[in-house]
Amino acid sequence: MYLDQVKTLLIDVLALGPSGQALDADSPLLGSLPELDSMAVVTLIGALEEQFGIMIDDDDISASTFSTLGSLADFVAAKAA
Repeated sequence: MYLDQVKTLLIDVLALGPSGQALDADSPLLGSLPELDSMAVVTLIGALEEQFGIMIDDDDISASTFSTLGSLADFVAAKAA
Protein backbone atom coordinates (compact mmCIF):
# COMPACT_ATOMS: atom_id res chain seq x y z
CA MET A 1 0.00 0.00 0.00
CA TYR A 2 2.71 2.47 1.01
CA LEU A 3 4.91 1.57 -1.96
CA ASP A 4 2.69 3.25 -4.56
CA GLN A 5 2.11 6.34 -2.39
CA VAL A 6 5.82 6.76 -1.62
CA LYS A 7 6.64 6.23 -5.30
CA THR A 8 4.17 8.93 -6.37
CA LEU A 9 5.56 11.34 -3.77
CA LEU A 10 9.13 10.59 -4.85
CA ILE A 11 8.27 11.23 -8.51
CA ASP A 12 6.61 14.55 -7.57
CA VAL A 13 9.34 15.78 -5.20
CA LEU A 14 12.20 14.86 -7.54
CA ALA A 15 10.29 15.88 -10.69
CA LEU A 16 11.15 12.54 -12.29
CA GLY A 17 8.23 12.66 -14.70
CA PRO A 18 7.40 9.57 -16.78
CA SER A 19 10.79 7.96 -16.10
CA GLY A 20 9.78 7.65 -12.46
CA GLN A 21 6.99 5.25 -13.37
CA ALA A 22 9.63 2.56 -14.02
CA LEU A 23 10.63 2.55 -10.34
CA ASP A 24 9.73 -0.56 -8.36
CA ALA A 25 10.44 -1.86 -4.85
CA ASP A 26 13.94 -3.00 -5.83
CA SER A 27 14.91 0.25 -7.57
CA PRO A 28 18.02 1.74 -5.96
CA LEU A 29 17.61 5.35 -4.83
CA LEU A 30 20.53 6.94 -2.98
CA GLY A 31 23.53 7.07 -5.28
CA SER A 32 21.51 5.92 -8.27
CA LEU A 33 19.13 8.83 -8.78
CA PRO A 34 21.13 12.00 -9.47
CA GLU A 35 18.04 14.01 -8.50
CA LEU A 36 18.20 12.61 -4.96
CA ASP A 37 20.84 14.88 -3.48
CA SER A 38 21.08 16.04 0.12
CA MET A 39 18.63 18.91 -0.39
CA ALA A 40 16.16 16.59 -2.11
CA VAL A 41 16.38 14.17 0.83
CA VAL A 42 15.42 17.00 3.22
CA THR A 43 12.51 18.02 0.95
CA LEU A 44 11.40 14.39 0.59
CA ILE A 45 11.45 13.83 4.36
CA GLY A 46 9.26 16.90 4.85
CA ALA A 47 6.85 15.68 2.19
CA LEU A 48 6.70 12.19 3.75
CA GLU A 49 5.97 13.69 7.18
CA GLU A 50 3.18 15.83 5.76
CA GLN A 51 1.66 13.12 3.54
CA PHE A 52 1.64 10.34 6.13
CA GLY A 53 1.34 12.34 9.37
CA ILE A 54 4.59 10.95 10.77
CA MET A 55 7.60 12.49 12.49
CA ILE A 56 11.03 11.52 11.21
CA ASP A 57 13.92 12.20 13.57
CA ASP A 58 17.46 12.75 12.34
CA ASP A 59 18.43 9.53 14.16
CA ASP A 60 15.89 7.60 12.03
CA ILE A 61 17.60 8.49 8.79
CA SER A 62 20.32 6.26 7.38
CA ALA A 63 21.64 5.30 3.98
CA SER A 64 19.80 1.98 4.29
CA THR A 65 16.48 3.83 4.64
CA PHE A 66 17.03 5.40 1.22
CA SER A 67 18.68 2.32 -0.28
CA THR A 68 15.70 1.27 -2.44
CA LEU A 69 12.15 2.41 -3.02
CA GLY A 70 11.03 -0.67 -1.07
CA SER A 71 13.22 0.14 1.95
CA LEU A 72 11.87 3.69 1.99
CA ALA A 73 8.26 2.45 1.77
CA ASP A 74 8.91 -0.07 4.56
CA PHE A 75 10.38 2.70 6.71
CA VAL A 76 7.29 4.89 6.16
CA ALA A 77 4.98 1.95 6.94
CA ALA A 78 6.84 1.27 10.19
CA LYS A 79 6.68 4.96 11.21
CA ALA A 80 2.97 5.16 10.38
CA ALA A 81 2.10 2.00 12.33
